[in-house]
Amino acid sequence: MPSPSQIIVFATPVFLVLILLEWAWGKRKQRNTYRMADAINSLGLGVLSQISAVFMSLLRIGIYTAAFEYVALWRADAFWTSWYGWLVALLFYDLCYYWLHRMGHESAVLWAAHVVHHQSQHYNLSTALRQTSSGALLGWIFYLPMALAGVPPVVFGVVALIDLLYQFWVHTEHVPKLSWFDRWFCSPSNHRVHHAVNDRYLDKNYGGILIIWDRIFGSFKEEDEREKPLYGTRAPLNSWDPLWANAEVYWALAQDSWRARRWSDKLRVWLKPPGWRPPDVAARWPKSPFDITTVRLFEPPVSRGVQWFAGIQFIALLAGAALFLWRADSAPLIDSALWFGVLLAGLWAVGGLLQGRIGIWQVLMIESAALASVTAALGLMDGHRVFKPMVMVCAIAFVATRVRALQAPTDKSRIRFELLLALGLGFSMLGDVALMFEGYFIPGLMAFLFAHLTYIALFKRGVSWFPSRGALLATLSIGLGMYAFLWVGGLPPALRIPVAAYVIVIALMAAQAIGRFRASGDRESLMVALGASVFMLSDALLAINRFVTPFPLAQLGVLVTYYVAQILITVYARPVRAPQVRPTILESA
Repeated sequence: MPSPSQIIVFATPVFLVLILLEWAWGKRKQRNTYRMADAINSLGLGVLSQISAVFMSLLRIGIYTAAFEYVALWRADAFWTSWYGWLVALLFYDLCYYWLHRMGHESAVLWAAHVVHHQSQHYNLSTALRQTSSGALLGWIFYLPMALAGVPPVVFGVVALIDLLYQFWVHTEHVPKLSWFDRWFCSPSNHRVHHAVNDRYLDKNYGGILIIWDRIFGSFKEEDEREKPLYGTRAPLNSWDPLWANAEVYWALAQDSWRARRWSDKLRVWLKPPGWRPPDVAARWPKSPFDITTVRLFEPPVSRGVQWFAGIQFIALLAGAALFLWRADSAPLIDSALWFGVLLAGLWAVGGLLQGRIGIWQVLMIESAALASVTAALGLMDGHRVFKPMVMVCAIAFVATRVRALQAPTDKSRIRFELLLALGLGFSMLGDVALMFEGYFIPGLMAFLFAHLTYIALFKRGVSWFPSRGALLATLSIGLGMYAFLWVGGLPPALRIPVAAYVIVIALMAAQAIGRFRASGDRESLMVALGASVFMLSDALLAINRFVTPFPLAQLGVLVTYYVAQILITVYARPVRAPQVRPTILESA
């Protein structure tokens, strides 16, 4: 019998075909309800929800199973596995879902999870797949009554899947009202009301399969053809970042809780309805009231080439997610965690591309870095030898695009700066290739030595040598301490001089970067200084693992920190801007 994850894999092509059919129908009727970036974001959040569910299953199924085994009040498996028992279980689940769904709109901490499903400003079948990754943290509580009633876990799992799959088709604007069906079941018309932010529609129609729960408990509202629903949330996400989509409300609640003066308010922030704020917090950090007339669609401009690239990238990520889910139940947990990181990095990068925060070469750089790190950690050396040099190739290509965008002769200094950066990346690539093969540690070390010398020259441009004496003393002290640790730990005599030279150079590189930030004070220099500091950490991890004592997942730690450092330097390295100096009183006079 296939696992729930594998059933989702089987269902995915059906979902995609239906989405394409809805898109084609909308185009034909000149009423297209899709925007590419929004659809990719919704589908990406669905992918993230499913792959993260692999690690959250303990909360939902595990706790449910434990409750069923130890505290069930009535055990009658024969009843629950009969045809009428299955029907009762489905109705039972749908009632529990109604209350979970309703409380997801009436309690801020539950809304923080559920909000993901409502963030899209468009209403189509891709919106149905837009799901939270944190819902299982508290959602399992609402299904405990089924465990107490003795509903077997397998029955619970199947009816949960049925209830979820049913709700896919109701996310469309192309199905009109359905007469008697609307009175009993959750239908497209009823669910359009649920997703609307209009005053008359807000927080209505919570039913999953049946809408009669809303009629019974007073939360039903019929769609009025004279008032078109406006979709999204009253505090628009305005981002294609899947991580921020899941975290935005949690972050806002944490801020309000931290700022509240009264301890009771710090707790009530999480439990009160969404939008409630402690009076003192609302007074000091006011927010504008919702005005439906000011709502604008979030649609950052994206070129056709970027759209094609993002589409291809997302298809590849979708295939990777399908493979991940297919093997999730049999793969070691650590393997699943590592591949989850790769998929997460890819989804984040595609979102950043569609939002215009990063470019194509940066996407490829991030994805290659993730793949190089994971293939090394899992011992997949054939793949590692492909992806590791590819990171630096993409970084150099990214720098080349910045050079092409410059206009000579006014930008000659900037061009020299970018070429020096590319030279440092080139030396790094040589070091990467050398360290992939046994017996080439010294050539690799020398290549990175030249890379760091190049970075020192790069960070020197526009500022003096080592503007911060404190930073110089600190980095050299850290380097000396690390070198002493390696010496005592077993550094081979033949490597003592080369490693000493390397430690001095990387300490000087970090000191120059930190001093550069102290001199300029701009954000770009701060990120470069952070990158240079992380570089020291990466090399320390490499040296400890190689010369002192191997430790678990050393390759992963070394490469992740290494790529974070290189990406920060590549993306943020710019000629320093002259600091703004206020004129003195005499100069003003």
